[in-house]
Amino acid sequence: MPDWQALERQYYMQTVKRLPVTLVRGQGTRVWDDKGKEYLDFVAGWAVTSLGHCHPVVIQALTEQAGTLIHTSNQFYTVPQIMLAELLVKHSCLDRVFLSNSGTEANEGAVKMARKYGKIYRNNAFEVITTMNSFHGRTLAMVAATGQANFQSPYVPMPAGFINVEYNQIEAIRRATSDNTCAIMIEVIQGEGGVNVASDEYLQEVRAWCDEKGLLLILDEVQTGVGRTGTMFGYEHSGIEPDIMTLAKGLGSGVPIGAILAKEKAAVLEPGEHGATFGGNALVSAAAYATVKYVLDNDILGNVCRMSDYMLVRLQELRAKYPLITDIRGRGLLMALQFRRDVAEDALMACLDKGLLVNRVKPNTLRLMPALTIGRDEVDRAMVILGQVMEDLQGP
Repeated sequence: MPDWQALERQYYMQTVKRLPVTLVRGQGTRVWDDKGKEYLDFVAGWAVTSLGHCHPVVIQALTEQAGTLIHTSNQFYTVPQIMLAELLVKHSCLDRVFLSNSGTEANEGAVKMARKYGKIYRNNAFEVITTMNSFHGRTLAMVAATGQANFQSPYVPMPAGFINVEYNQIEAIRRATSDNTCAIMIEVIQGEGGVNVASDEYLQEVRAWCDEKGLLLILDEVQTGVGRTGTMFGYEHSGIEPDIMTLAKGLGSGVPIGAILAKEKAAVLEPGEHGATFGGNALVSAAAYATVKYVLDNDILGNVCRMSDYMLVRLQELRAKYPLITDIRGRGLLMALQFRRDVAEDALMACLDKGLLVNRVKPNTLRLMPALTIGRDEVDRAMVILGQVMEDLQGP
């Protein structure tokens, strides 16, 4: 058997710190490495495989579409793209859809829309207010939008037009707003930032501020959209509506797809002003349509709520037993454990050794984001492993 990890080090750009595991197969919430070891997956491709690995409805959609039509350019109409757009509009508060290849691309497109809106309606305003600890993507502009200095420092000077302010603080947004502001872009939960949840009151205040000042509200739901929080979209918890929303990760349960959804007033882009060669092609659109339809038709949102409640109870039991755990936060099936010390890397590797995949999102924080289809037995299995790891790490 080839040494895949040695070959990766030889040929692949070293931009990711990988775990020493080569995954070769997945089914539901389980994956196997090239040595045959089984793991329970609480990473789900960074909240991507929303229906679990290789779900039958996704396989069927991909297989049938691959045998029919894989790709044309957006010069032509294709049926799966239109079906997906219709489904997203009918089950959200938005009016128009543009499909891209990733969350980063969706956020880039959303900012382009906001800038053009500012040009038309706010006397050429171009600045977008974002928040500290946010994460909006890896392109240069989205790194500038991302309020984390460690992502920005290798690439300074940053593109102009983004102001990073404190999260969950409406006064910070009010102070940063000027005649140059065209939009506010925030995550309802900061996933990469440590699973920080925006309060309902904060989101309602931001919505009211945007209405008062004539600004667009962009919600980055790349990680929280399509059921992750227990509602179809994260904004539903707070009772507000965005002007623009971006989706990606869980939208296609594994295929690379992103989406911009917009209210009619914000859908200001005209022919030739935005595009994507691969965006929303027939193959990925068919898989995403099958994913969204399955979520809607099979009580997946109910399962997320039930499993979230159950997992929270089990995590609180661990916290009560092990003072090393100082906080548990999140919503739906996007949760984090914060530790008293910077032991998240040690916890990650110990979980890996015991057959549980988790994500170290901060030096003192682990993130859990399993498939939306997970069951009680799998939650129990994960909690047993986490308990064993906490026992070993507890220390003095």
